[in-house]
Amino acid sequence: MLNYFRNKQARLIQAAPEKFIREQYLKKILSPNRLVGIIGQRGVGKTTLLLQYLKTNFSMSEFLYVSADDIYIADTTLYDLADEFSIIGGKVIVFDEIHKYKNWAQELKNIYDSFPEMVIRFSGSSMLNILYEKYDLSRRCVTIHMETLSFHEFLELSGKKILARYSLDEIIKAGSQISLDLALSNTNLYSNFLDYLKYGAYPFFIEDRNEFKTKLFNALQKIINEDIPSCNKMEYGHVSVFKRLIAKLIESGVPYKGNIAKLSRTLGITPPTLNTYLDILNDTKIFHSIKKYSTKISRKPEKLLFNNTNILYTFAEEFGVDANIGTVRETFFAGCFSQIYYSDIGDFRVQDMIFEIGGKNKTFNQIHDVKNSYLVIDTNYTTDTRKIPIWLFGLIDY
Repeated sequence: MLNYFRNKQARLIQAAPEKFIREQYLKKILSPNRLVGIIGQRGVGKTTLLLQYLKTNFSMSEFLYVSADDIYIADTTLYDLADEFSIIGGKVIVFDEIHKYKNWAQELKNIYDSFPEMVIRFSGSSMLNILYEKYDLSRRCVTIHMETLSFHEFLELSGKKILARYSLDEIIKAGSQISLDLALSNTNLYSNFLDYLKYGAYPFFIEDRNEFKTKLFNALQKIINEDIPSCNKMEYGHVSVFKRLIAKLIESGVPYKGNIAKLSRTLGITPPTLNTYLDILNDTKIFHSIKKYSTKISRKPEKLLFNNTNILYTFAEEFGVDANIGTVRETFFAGCFSQIYYSDIGDFRVQDMIFEIGGKNKTFNQIHDVKNSYLVIDTNYTTDTRKIPIWLFGLIDY
């Protein structure tokens, strides 16, 4: 059995690219913790990263790579593979797509407890964190949440001129000058940004841009039809509600600011159930629910967006509608921050700052008297110090 997996991993390791590596995640995988999991949406590059981790840090004899949906897994268990591997002195074992294995959490715990010298790495659905508590993996496991490509990473993977990264503080204080300098020295930068909005968030764009939307739509379909039911122990019949939610968001055109009670009645479910379903769509990284800033914990979203503009454009095309450009801008901006809130004045709050998003001719009317407020505009550069080109936020340093 081991020979089968080792022959397969040799081919995969040889093909793993080394030119572009997402270093911010690789550093986390190199954690001294024995058990580390990479969680993320389909297509963000988890498998590639795991193979790069193995290829750049170990000899072939030291590790074993196993895809949990491999047909040969049906004849054995993850534990038995780890046991056989430990007997021959194996050091590192990697389980890819582990959410596809029925008893993954229990077996990981048993492997961790039984083989104290073995390093364990795994990848899985962005919803796996829901299940950790059952076997107390949260106490043992370090979890890495892998996001889609930033605009900066898209440029790098595309072979464009590598740009510097900037802190949010630098962008706020000198965004107009930075944008002017970069736009003048990189004449295609803004057109590159427009490309990124349509197909640049997932690494597989590099394979065939003409097939990108088809591949992304198929991946999203699998998340909805397979991952959501399996990870949430949900009957397939409930999937239709998720599809209707997505349709509702597309049909609304502008960022959805719906009443939860009204939306739940439309869908034929209770408000608590709707909130649970919205949480699931957030966990899958299909939706991005924006809540109002508050010291109190609230599940109620004030604004619903898709997680990234590639998803928005892909679903819009499938539904035969044009993606609203205002929604595209807000979706991109919201995706640049791990913590962002809805604001009654302006569009968003980040830290203690208010941001209004708009086209290049957008005025300060809505935020002219608001302290620490900024206008984020859709243009290649600006000389106004209170205006910041929207693409610049895609260069924020981690």
